[in-house]
Amino acid sequence: MASSSHRWLSPAALVSSLIASALAKTVNYDFNVGWITANPDGAFEKSVIGINDQWPIPVIEADVGDQVVINLQNNLGNETTGLHFHGLYMKGYNHMDGPSMVTQCDIPPGSSFKYNFTIQQAGTYWYHSHTHGQYPDGLRGPLIIHDPDNPYQDDYDEEIVLSVSDWYHDHMSALIPWFMSRVNPSGAEPIPKAALINETQNFKLKVEPNTTYFVRMVNIGAFAGQYIWFEGHTIQIVEVDGVYTQKAEAEMIYLSAAQRCSFLLTTKNETDANYAFVASMDTTLFDAYPEDLQYNVTGWLTYDEDAGFPEPELVDEFVDFDDMNLIPEDEEELLPEPDREITLNVAMDNLGDGANYAWFNNITYTIPKVPTLYTALSAGDLATNAQVYGTWTNPFVYEKDEVIQIVINNLDPGRHPFHLHGHHFQAIYRSEEEAGEFDPETAEFPDRPMRRDTLVIQPDGNMVVRFKADNPGVWVFHCHIEWHVVSGLMATFIEAPLELQELITIPDDHRAACDAQGISTTGNAAGSEDFLDLSSQNVPADPLPAGFTTRGIIALVFSCVAGILGVCVVAWYGFADAGKLAHPSGAQPTSLAAVKEGAAAQSSPAAHNDDDIQVVSGSGGARA
Repeated sequence: MASSSHRWLSPAALVSSLIASALAKTVNYDFNVGWITANPDGAFEKSVIGINDQWPIPVIEADVGDQVVINLQNNLGNETTGLHFHGLYMKGYNHMDGPSMVTQCDIPPGSSFKYNFTIQQAGTYWYHSHTHGQYPDGLRGPLIIHDPDNPYQDDYDEEIVLSVSDWYHDHMSALIPWFMSRVNPSGAEPIPKAALINETQNFKLKVEPNTTYFVRMVNIGAFAGQYIWFEGHTIQIVEVDGVYTQKAEAEMIYLSAAQRCSFLLTTKNETDANYAFVASMDTTLFDAYPEDLQYNVTGWLTYDEDAGFPEPELVDEFVDFDDMNLIPEDEEELLPEPDREITLNVAMDNLGDGANYAWFNNITYTIPKVPTLYTALSAGDLATNAQVYGTWTNPFVYEKDEVIQIVINNLDPGRHPFHLHGHHFQAIYRSEEEAGEFDPETAEFPDRPMRRDTLVIQPDGNMVVRFKADNPGVWVFHCHIEWHVVSGLMATFIEAPLELQELITIPDDHRAACDAQGISTTGNAAGSEDFLDLSSQNVPADPLPAGFTTRGIIALVFSCVAGILGVCVVAWYGFADAGKLAHPSGAQPTSLAAVKEGAAAQSSPAAHNDDDIQVVSGSGGARA
């Protein structure tokens, strides 16, 4: 049986692999990260995070066995940053994985930082900021690892990379404080303004007739899953999240935020028409349906520029391919019975500050004072004690090569795409909607389960994944809806920490990023060298007073708002004539527009469009 990380190689494939290893090269990227102006949906110009004065940012490409070196310079000026290479195992390179305060400190403005790792797997991936919910502002792009042993290399003529995403007009620095505040007690996520294909709209993809394309599609969005279909064409799925699958024909696929799917698409043998393809945001995730929401985005398979570009025939019902039916191309068998089973119950609830938080097992993730990897490296034998990582990082410690089973019960009426760093997991069970908690007596597991690194759980449903702890490191497991990362839906897996201590040395520039911000590179989650003393660890807000419910918070907030509005109306009526008088200083009264303009000028490089923040009510989290 193959391991969860590798395929068995035939003699010919082994020779090919050895040749590829001999030809391995160093791929260098110099990334100057800074603000640039863009208007991808044609509706609102804003500053976005670009690389080397370009946006969309570059596609990172390499071959299996290559060494990738990325020299990053943070020229944002007003924000820290960092990069995560989503889906890469980073075996032996855990310190290059990228999530802030997990495997590194944020990279301060004006600082440089080097990511240096060897590619160990082929497939379709992406890279993005994993710092303070930042990547929806633009720091996100595909990462493609080419494979000399691609089992389908004789079945296609060319490769194409396509991304789908959602787009906000406001910066995350404006949206997050509103989202995580008492004015939004229901936890309603800000609704994106538009869907994008390759970070634009009306995208025209030039194709040749009678040609088969290996299409790599990535959802690099922050929130919305996307239904995707190609009119007049069917596709054959051959890869998900970097794992080759047996061919599976589909007419429509669903990609959650962070998922990838590669498929073979064969064009027609004539050029008399062009064909629309559509990405449609999963609006069941949204608490409201704004009138100006552009939930569909259309591209065209362009056979002939002069043939016209028809409007898509939108569907009445989404019938997407069920990824649980996929079979890995290597036919890896179900891993043996687990050595450990962990149950994670998903919920959304309020704390005493009035904001809505996301929870695994009554713990909402709160960042430690020392990056968790650095705690593992400095704790000596205590690294196997989960206590040193703090209560609120939600830590679980595994021994090397244990088989781990994770049962997730979704006690929330919304879908969630759960992602595990450092691994592909076997997706061995997923319930239908509203199935309640997992019942092992009724579940049947497949003999050759589908593998991927991001899997969607259904509303009020459950799912089970299984993996082998063969990759020493600190890996996070989290919902990949960015709003839920911000609100705490994350757990920390510390895998074989004693072996990890023998593998990793923290580079000087990584230490310097911490030093510049006064963050220690040794100590427990509380920053203490007394590793069992967690008395000063970061903690979430205090709990609600006994008997104070979410419904009560909402009633209180709206009562307060109504009262304030009433006072304002009385004041406006009483002082209506006073507005005609000159301000005592000689200036005229300031308009609301002027106040907004002044406030925006003091925040991000481009003005926030405050009118675009959707203030809606509803139940917390991603909602149906």
